[in-house]
Amino acid sequence: MSIKEEIKIKGAELLKTIKEIINEGNVRRIIIKDEKGTKYLEIPVTVGVVGVILAPFLAAIAALAVLATELTIEVIREE
Repeated sequence: MSIKEEIKIKGAELLKTIKEIINEGNVRRIIIKDEKGTKYLEIPVTVGVVGVILAPFLAAIAALAVLATELTIEVIREE
Protein backbone atom coordinates (compact mmCIF):
# COMPACT_ATOMS: atom_id res chain seq x y z
CA MET A 1 0.00 0.00 0.00
CA SER A 2 1.21 3.53 -0.77
CA ILE A 3 0.90 6.82 1.05
CA LYS A 4 0.52 10.03 -0.96
CA GLU A 5 1.78 13.32 0.51
CA GLU A 6 1.74 16.80 -1.03
CA ILE A 7 4.23 19.50 -0.11
CA LYS A 8 3.79 23.09 -1.31
CA ILE A 9 7.05 25.01 -1.68
CA LYS A 10 8.65 28.01 -3.35
CA GLY A 11 10.74 27.37 -6.46
CA ALA A 12 13.99 28.29 -4.70
CA GLU A 13 13.51 25.46 -2.15
CA LEU A 14 12.78 22.78 -4.76
CA LEU A 15 16.17 21.12 -5.23
CA LYS A 16 16.98 21.03 -1.51
CA THR A 17 13.57 19.54 -0.68
CA ILE A 18 13.83 16.87 -3.40
CA LYS A 19 17.26 15.78 -2.15
CA GLU A 20 15.91 15.51 1.42
CA ILE A 21 12.93 13.44 0.27
CA ILE A 22 15.15 11.04 -1.70
CA ASN A 23 17.49 10.60 1.28
CA GLU A 24 14.55 9.46 3.44
CA GLY A 25 14.61 6.20 1.49
CA ASN A 26 10.96 5.07 1.56
CA VAL A 27 9.91 7.02 -1.55
CA ARG A 28 8.64 5.28 -4.72
CA ARG A 29 7.79 8.27 -6.91
CA ILE A 30 8.09 12.06 -6.86
CA ILE A 31 5.85 14.25 -9.01
CA ILE A 32 6.43 17.99 -9.40
CA LYS A 33 3.40 20.11 -10.32
CA ASP A 34 2.63 23.80 -10.64
CA GLU A 35 -0.09 25.64 -8.72
CA LYS A 36 -2.66 24.68 -11.40
CA GLY A 37 -1.85 20.97 -11.04
CA THR A 38 0.06 20.62 -14.31
CA LYS A 39 2.73 17.92 -14.01
CA TYR A 40 6.22 19.11 -14.92
CA LEU A 41 8.32 16.16 -13.89
CA GLU A 42 7.72 12.64 -12.58
CA ILE A 43 10.68 10.83 -11.03
CA PRO A 44 10.58 7.11 -10.28
CA VAL A 45 12.73 6.46 -7.22
CA THR A 46 13.90 2.94 -6.47
CA VAL A 47 16.18 1.44 -3.87
CA GLY A 48 18.98 1.02 -6.44
CA VAL A 49 18.98 4.64 -7.65
CA VAL A 50 22.40 6.25 -7.46
CA GLY A 51 23.62 9.80 -8.05
CA VAL A 52 24.64 9.16 -11.67
CA ILE A 53 21.11 8.09 -12.58
CA LEU A 54 19.54 11.00 -10.67
CA ALA A 55 21.87 13.65 -12.13
CA PRO A 56 19.72 14.43 -15.21
CA PHE A 57 16.61 14.71 -13.01
CA LEU A 58 18.40 17.04 -10.59
CA ALA A 59 19.52 19.26 -13.48
CA ALA A 60 15.93 19.47 -14.75
CA ILE A 61 14.70 20.22 -11.22
CA ALA A 62 17.24 23.05 -10.86
CA ALA A 63 16.09 24.58 -14.16
CA LEU A 64 12.45 24.25 -13.13
CA ALA A 65 13.14 25.91 -9.78
CA VAL A 66 14.43 29.02 -11.56
CA LEU A 67 11.28 29.33 -13.67
CA ALA A 68 8.58 28.56 -11.11
CA THR A 69 7.46 30.50 -8.07
CA GLU A 70 5.06 28.09 -6.37
CA LEU A 71 5.21 24.32 -6.82
CA THR A 72 3.69 21.22 -5.31
CA ILE A 73 5.73 18.09 -4.74
CA GLU A 74 3.62 14.94 -4.63
CA VAL A 75 5.49 12.17 -2.83
CA ILE A 76 4.33 8.56 -3.06
CA ARG A 77 5.83 6.47 -0.25
CA GLU A 78 5.86 2.83 0.71
CA GLU A 79 3.87 2.14 3.85
